[in-house]
Order: sequence, then C-alpha cells, then structure tokens
Amino acid sequence: MARALRSGKHGPVILIVPHDVMRPRRPDEHFAAEADAARTAGWTVALVDHDALAAGEGVDRATARVPAGTDAVYRGWMLSSTRYAGFADALGARGTVLRTDAARYRRAHELPGWYAALADVTPETAWTVGTDRADFERACRELGAGPAVLRDYTKSMKHYWDEAAFVPDVADPAAAWRVASRFAELREHVEGGFALRRFERFVGAEARSWWVDGTCRLVTAHPDTPDAAPPADLETRPFAPLVAGLDLAFVTLDLALRADGVWRVIELGDGQVSDRPAGLAADELIGVLARP
Repeated sequence: MARALRSGKHGPVILIVPHDVMRPRRPDEHFAAEADAARTAGWTVALVDHDALAAGEGVDRATARVPAGTDAVYRGWMLSSTRYAGFADALGARGTVLRTDAARYRRAHELPGWYAALADVTPETAWTVGTDRADFERACRELGAGPAVLRDYTKSMKHYWDEAAFVPDVADPAAAWRVASRFAELREHVEGGFALRRFERFVGAEARSWWVDGTCRLVTAHPDTPDAAPPADLETRPFAPLVAGLDLAFVTLDLALRADGVWRVIELGDGQVSDRPAGLAADELIGVLARP
C-alpha cells in the first residue's frame, strides 16, 4: 500500500509509453494500466517504439505517433542517456517538450550525476570512466580497504551477489577485478564505468519514494519486495533539500534502514524509467505526476 504525501490537480499532458512489440497499436502490457489511468484523467496517451529508441535507429519514425504538445512525460523501459537525448530531440523538433530534459535525465539516471548532492546520505563511492583495469584499481585505492558493492553508472547485478556484485575487500585488487570482469560479462554493456560503493549493512526491505519537482509525493514498497510496506514512521523530510537541490522533475529515491537505525539512500533514479511496485495503483501514480 502506498502512502500518499501530497496531491495536485491534473493539467493537460501527454503520457508517452512503449507500444507492444507484437501489437504496436497497443501499449506495452507492463504500462497498459498507467496508459488507461492517464486517459481516464483526461491526458493524451501516445505510443513509441522503444526498441528503435534504444538502438538509436529511426528515432523520428519511432516517435511519429506522438502529437505536438507542450508537456510530456515518458513512462517506459530504461534508455541510455545518449538515446534519451535523441528521443528528446526528436520530440522537441515537433514542439513536444519532455518535462525531464536530456541533461536532467542524465543527472538522475547516472550515479555520478547525483552522487555529490547525496554524498552525506548514501554509501561512499568511487567510480571509473570506462572499464580500464588500471582505472578500476585506482578506484579501489580511492575507496580504501574493506568490502564494497560493485555496479555501473545505472544498474547493479545484485541477483548475482557473490560473483558479480559483492567485493569482500577492495584492498585485494585481483579478487576485486574478478568480480568486475564477471559483472561486465553478465551486463554485456557496462554503462559509463564501474562504481564501487562502500558496503553498509542494512536491515529489512528497501522503500521507494517518488518525488515531483523536489517534493516527495509517495512512499511505496520497492518493486523487488512489493509485499513489504514501508514503515509508517519513515521520514523523508531530511532528504528533501538534497533532492530539491538537484532540480529534477520526476525521480525516485530508494531508501534502506542501516543496522544502526539510520535511513540511507541506495539509489536515485529518473522516475520515468523507475518500475511501479505491484501495490501502487496506476491511477495513484498518474495523479502525483500532475503539477499543482
């Protein structure tokens, strides 16, 4: 069950979602409920070819069914920052403006974009540019001895924890590099570079908070643990000035309780490509996307 923190009135907006691969005139099944909720709220719903956008091929054709407008929100599968920029440019050429421009998408989507603003409330992190081993060993030295969690700029491989995520001690660069190599093998494409996050011990399930224009609107379960409702006393106000300082239109902030009782930021992500947990009704999410 989601905990609503603020609501606003709907304004005219275009909701853009991927089309179904087999039935391109219909929304992708994963986003169909949100598309229905948006139509019920009086919004225009437009479909795009996500596969073409992700490949960077035929972007104008992939977005051809999006009508001209002044305010659009994407809810769909993840795009790289480069591909999102192409998506935004194609829409902009027809006068359709995404609330989240390309620069803000990169800032939210890639860890180096948001880390400095949240450094005091998230695990210490060192990262590389690219996948060069020498740069990786430099990042290990920068982080210092002890366990760490490996990811790239946009994603972890936490479901392969022992082989491609957890580094027992970054002071052992050979062992750390084995984890990084396995990560790269499983990930196939490392986005941006490697990121080493100092390991912190957490208890309980993560919570996902949803922020619009720097204000927390909802606190929900995390999609990986949809039955684990966030605690009623989870306080998001300490994070508000930090999120507001990033000047982002729509983001999620994933939070976890450290073993010492302190809530910590695990991840900030662009809300357009953040998954909706099963317990969050589509119309509730569409409702918080409307600006007051």
